[in-house]
Amino acid sequence: MCIKLLTVPDCPNSPVALGRIDEALDGRAAEVELIEVADEARAARLGMTGSPTVLIDSIDPFAVAGAVASVSCRLYRGPDGRTEGAPSVADLRRALDVAAAGGDCNGYPWTQQTEEAAVASLPSPEDSAPYSGPPCGPSQPPATRPNRPTWSSWRAG
Repeated sequence: MCIKLLTVPDCPNSPVALGRIDEALDGRAAEVELIEVADEARAARLGMTGSPTVLIDSIDPFAVAGAVASVSCRLYRGPDGRTEGAPSVADLRRALDVAAAGGDCNGYPWTQQTEEAAVASLPSPEDSAPYSGPPCGPSQPPATRPNRPTWSSWRAG
């Protein structure tokens, strides 16, 4: 499992998110990478919609429909309804459980492809087709699944 934490430099919520990721992993094997993002173009390329953004196997399990790439702060709704600067441990555990079961945090199985097929499937700026490449490759945007349940609706269900 590959977890990428995308943050702006000096984000005050990065240490909180890293601590919660570590707690949620609870001994599970995972590669955790902290990536600092300082410009909008890189944020768009990596799928960062605010700091911190958590990607689990290249998927943002906390994605909000319509969110755009940003190097701004990001807020998360906790299980109690309050907003926080990082996902809760409980929400991270659920996302990790789904990813470990072979889902994409929206409950859909991964699409496995060769690297060449993955690169060919990347959307052009004029195209809104979903990315369906292999998880955790270098500089891959998170997968999007239009017209499918969001993490928030899955979590509530």
